[in-house]
Amino acid sequence: QVHLVESGGGLVQPGGSLRLSCAASGATLAYYAVGWIRQAPGKKGEAVACISSRDGKMYGDSVKGRFTISRDKVKNTMYLQMNSLKPEDTAVYLCATDFGPECYEVADFASRGQGTQVTVSS
Repeated sequence: QVHLVESGGGLVQPGGSLRLSCAASGATLAYYAVGWIRQAPGKKGEAVACISSRDGKMYGDSVKGRFTISRDKVKNTMYLQMNSLKPEDTAVYLCATDFGPECYEVADFASRGQGTQVTVSS
């Protein structure tokens, strides 16, 4: 049973940056596709980014060119570098996996952490 713990969220001004981390225990993330999903109040969960077991990367259209996903296989941790943040990026960000190798239907990945709040506001 995997345990995922997100950190790094906070309040940032528009145009600012944050780096989110997702530390895993109970499973080796490098074997699976792992992704970031964001949940804003009243909105459906949105797949933000994903990295596959072979390190292929995908991004949601709204974050392409601004966000970068990566992982440290030694630390068993995944990261999301978020630059040029916008107010519409405000949401709870969750890391997730479904223990498959590919980034398919990322928004439906069922094994999730508790999330970290990101608020972009002046």
